[in-house]
Amino acid sequence: MWISTKAQYGLRALVEISKGEGEPMALKHVAEAQDISQHYLEQIASNLRRAGFIRSVRGAFGGYKLARAPELISTLDVVEAMEGSIAPVECIEDSSSCSHISACGTENLWRRVDFAIRDVLGNTTLADLMREAEFATATAKMRASIAQHGEPLQMAND
Repeated sequence: MWISTKAQYGLRALVEISKGEGEPMALKHVAEAQDISQHYLEQIASNLRRAGFIRSVRGAFGGYKLARAPELISTLDVVEAMEGSIAPVECIEDSSSCSHISACGTENLWRRVDFAIRDVLGNTTLADLMREAEFATATAKMRASIAQHGEPLQMAND
């Protein structure tokens, strides 16, 4: 199994759109902020919209916004919507594709791999990714401050 850029960029786009806090975000902004080709992002946004993760808002200040709360969007749902099957081998998804099913020495391995991937993705929501993105941004700012000044920036609450 290989997660394509379509699913990776789809998740990144959702994280960026969620930063709008309910306000529509132009795809041009998302593309620039995430360093994704706008043309490719338009295709991805179309898939995300059809899958019910985002909705479009028309008008001068239009763009895309989340169609449901970030806590209700699992990364498994997004990856499967963008990729289709995420089974590591075909026989896990379609047992009729293999004549060795139930007599294969590696079947249990692939089932465990499939379970582990689905467990991680299924228990990670867009809200989790948003928190991780905020933490990564804060960490990057702190590292930049240390590199520039030899000490971290003082936080507003300090």
